[in-house]
Amino acid sequence: MRLLVRIRKPSGEAASHVWWVLRRAAHAIEQNAVRSISALGLGLSEFAVLEVLLHKGPQPVNVIGKKVLLTSGSITAAVDRLESKKLVRRTADTGDLRARIVQPTETGRRLIERAFQQHAMDMEETMAVLRSSERTELVRLLKKAGMWAAVRLEGNNGASKS
Repeated sequence: MRLLVRIRKPSGEAASHVWWVLRRAAHAIEQNAVRSISALGLGLSEFAVLEVLLHKGPQPVNVIGKKVLLTSGSITAAVDRLESKKLVRRTADTGDLRARIVQPTETGRRLIERAFQQHAMDMEETMAVLRSSERTELVRLLKKAGMWAAVRLEGNNGASKS
């Protein structure tokens, strides 16, 4: 199924330019996040897993993977690393014996609570250039563009327009 949307010639910035600006900005912001997180002795995927557990509580491995945008192999490796550091533990899911539930250990919970506070302050400094209303508008626009891009992928079955 092809999406039928009238594509207007832009009167402002070309979409390809917007993409490049978005990509560069995302990279710079991500590098600030990586610096913040690595100072805590964690990798980005490890931090993301712990952050999900902090805010959502114990979760199945596959659910965490989807939330933090990791493949099944990558989420397993991240959880393995965290488990080897004794920051999380896996338990059997009583509702589905094939699934494993990940939960933070007491050490992991203390680490992510402290780490998230520091990370939140670092991200506040990174985004300090934007006023509150600009942040709100940026989030709205990024969600709008992201949802449309996702619809395009689904509607075109991943095929590019010709």
